[in-house]
Amino acid sequence: MSIDALDVAERFFRAVEGGDIDAVRSIYAPDALIWHNHDRREQTVEENLRVLRWVARNLPGRRYNIRRRVAIPGGFMQQHVLEAETGNGPFAMPACIVCEVKDGRITRLEEYLDSVQVGQLRSMTAVPEATPAGAKPKTP
Repeated sequence: MSIDALDVAERFFRAVEGGDIDAVRSIYAPDALIWHNHDRREQTVEENLRVLRWVARNLPGRRYNIRRRVAIPGGFMQQHVLEAETGNGPFAMPACIVCEVKDGRITRLEEYLDSVQVGQLRSMTAVPEATPAGAKPKTP
């Protein structure tokens, strides 16, 4: 099981890093759940794939600097730093992922990261509001 889970980890993070959403989908079990500590909500596979599409579009040159990846009973744990470029400069965010794996597919993914850095990422990738033609810009 441990070699299988570590192989799943490798394939999963290479697919996310490469923006290969179809490959990510094939690694998730159809009924997998994805949970994040910053909002304490579970996502379905499709909801998570929408987030990963956003990541692929908005974080060019992203890479996972893996600090530790180990097999655990029923899956794997990985600590890494997500590094990427944004329109407002470089960004780095440490994270820990704990996954349950069954039959070579991720059945549950739990992601632990700093909510302050999630907010920083949002602000670094935010698109300024456009002023409609003919409208006066808002003043503070």
